[in-house]
Amino acid sequence: MSLSSPRVDHVLINVDASLDQAAEQYRRLGFTLTPRGHHSLGSSNHLAVLDNDYLELLGYELQNASRAAGLWGKHQGLAGLVFKTQDADALFTELSQRGVALLGAPQAFHRPVELPDGSLKDARFRILHLDPVTVPSGRIFFCQHLDPDLVWRASWQQHANGAHKIIRAVIASSDPESAIDLLARVFGDAAVQRIEGGRRLRAGQASIDYLTLEAARAQFGNEITLGEDGSDRKVALSLKTRSIASAKHAMLEGEVPFVQHGTKAILVSASQTYGVSLLFSE
Repeated sequence: MSLSSPRVDHVLINVDASLDQAAEQYRRLGFTLTPRGHHSLGSSNHLAVLDNDYLELLGYELQNASRAAGLWGKHQGLAGLVFKTQDADALFTELSQRGVALLGAPQAFHRPVELPDGSLKDARFRILHLDPVTVPSGRIFFCQHLDPDLVWRASWQQHANGAHKIIRAVIASSDPESAIDLLARVFGDAAVQRIEGGRRLRAGQASIDYLTLEAARAQFGNEITLGEDGSDRKVALSLKTRSIASAKHAMLEGEVPFVQHGTKAILVSASQTYGVSLLFSE
């Protein structure tokens, strides 16, 4: 994917050692989750696969705590923003030449995926991280899928809550203009625009919004906070649903509290979602 046209690949929700409980809660939220996957790096996950992107619940099983605990930050919640790339090696060369700080060369890893016939096949990936020192509250990286057909499968893309695309990720910041500078250096100044309460990176049909704490609270409630040291914090996701009635029904069936957010949206508190406010809109 060209740097001039950023696209969200997936978002990563850190659940640490609570993967069993988080998976059960996200099913109550109306998501169809993939069977548990196990990465070669020691972490484990469940995905909620949407049309062209997905949510990843990332944690670890206790036997892998020494390898995987703390890799994605100290707190549960939205910990990773992941952009698509079709060539991680070429991207590494380009960003290196432009002086963007990276966490080394692209890494290769895999996880076994069970096929409909019961056999296993490795889904392979190559990822390129921006230097975590430059990214408060988690990671930002690129992912090249070598086997996308093993991830985007129709049987995994139907959700009781109607969710089918990520349309927004929100970062609360004390200084949105400075905070988004990293993405401006990666994708170019033209990709960034001013919005009320902050700055926005357009990423295809989605946006990455850096908002002041006041603006974020106005939209998602007073539970929104900055990091403990006042640093930026990834706090919220907006998901497009095919039917707000379906989303409401899923929450009622799962006994998940929500609040009406305008006429065509509902908001689920971060206390119900392992640390990230979820807005469903039609």
